[in-house]
Formats: sequence, structure tokens, C-alpha cells
Amino acid sequence: MSLPIDGMNMNNYYNNTYASAADGKANSLEETLNSDLSKATDEELMNVCKDFEAYFVEQMLKAMQKMIPDSEETSASTKQLQDYYKDEMLQSMAESSTENGGMGLAQTLYEQMKRNYNL
Repeated sequence: MSLPIDGMNMNNYYNNTYASAADGKANSLEETLNSDLSKATDEELMNVCKDFEAYFVEQMLKAMQKMIPDSEETSASTKQLQDYYKDEMLQSMAESSTENGGMGLAQTLYEQMKRNYNL
């Protein structure tokens, strides 16, 4: 099936793909957090906490980015590419930040979960 490539189709495709990926990531994280972590190893528990912190930081960065006005001079296709790369950059920054110590949220969650699960 071949679709004609125009700005409207690409915009819809990008928005649908981005929404699906974001929903999938959030759903996966939610499923992990709702699972029984009482038998998880220390490493698995810390990874879950780091994933949560990375997701939280990413959402915070995206909210801050929305406060920056867009340039009116860019075309729709250029804006789509910019949005894609901005999203990828924010996700990478959030993951990198968390791996390098982050805000300490992952460590705090880890300690709390260890207490809750008596590990």
C-alpha cells in the first residue's frame, strides 16, 4: 500500500507514531511498576527505579520545552523533523542524566521499595 507523501499525511503519520510510542513506553513502565517486585534482584529493582526517573525527567523536559515559542518561519515538514529530533534528544538527555546520578529520585525510590518489600 503506497500513500502519497504530502505534509498532511506525514504530519498524521508522525503524530500517530509518536503517540503510540509514548503510550507504549508509559504502559510498559506502568506494567513493570504494577508487577510483583518482591522477588526482584537489587539490579532489577534499581533498573525499574532508573526507568521511572528517566521517564519523569523526560516528561519534565518536554513540559519545559512547550514554553518555548516555535518559530513561525519554519515549514510543516521542517517542524516535524525538528520535533522528532527534539524528542529523541530529550529522551537521550533524560536517560543519560539518570545514568549519571540524576536527581536522586531513582535512589530514593530504590531505598523506599527495598523497605516496602523487606529486601
